Amino acid sequence: MTTVEIFKTNVCEPRTGQRLIKKLLRHYPEARINFDLEDCDRVLRVEGRLLSSEQIAATLQNEGFECEVLN
Repeated sequence: MTTVEIFKTNVCEPRTGQRLIKKLLRHYPEARINFDLEDCDRVLRVEGRLLSSEQIAATLQNEGFECEVLN
């Protein structure tokens, strides 16, 4: 079953977003991942199967960014 996880981040630069997407795709190669950096919450959206919101947040946090699930 496909799920969607949405996160609030502090990613500002499109180039940084692309680098982080590449890292996330290593864990979730079939996922559809994008940032909306125009949104005030700098939203990260991940759509795929067997997603772990904790792992996604940890990946960004390990790179020095804030990342929390939006409800």
